[in-house]
Amino acid sequence: MRGAGGSSGGLGLFFVGFFMFCGGIYMLLNSIRFYANYGFGGSIYNLGGISITSGMIMIPFMLGVGMIFYNAKNVFGWLLAAGSLTGLIFGVISSIQFQMRSMSAFDLIVILVLTVGGLALFLRSLKSV
Repeated sequence: MRGAGGSSGGLGLFFVGFFMFCGGIYMLLNSIRFYANYGFGGSIYNLGGISITSGMIMIPFMLGVGMIFYNAKNVFGWLLAAGSLTGLIFGVISSIQFQMRSMSAFDLIVILVLTVGGLALFLRSLKSV
């Protein structure tokens, strides 16, 4: 019987490594908190001292949507709506702040051993012995 990926590396190592890696990544992502400084009155872009708010981005979006509803073949309307929606999404994403929660050294070591050890076992199971 062939192992994981058609190699002779072993199916047991494949699943043990996979679950260790998934557990380590889950614990790592579970320890990250994020805070958003986004609001409809808040500035999402600063261009040379000019503050652009999300409401300013919604105005071209509404104009683009109106142009699309009036004439669906209007390329400028599609570009205006898609561009302003893209700007809004990038503005929201760029205003997010990520922060690791405080953890003990043991927690960090467990996360690192599970993630790196699981990845190593997973990759070892794919290689032929």
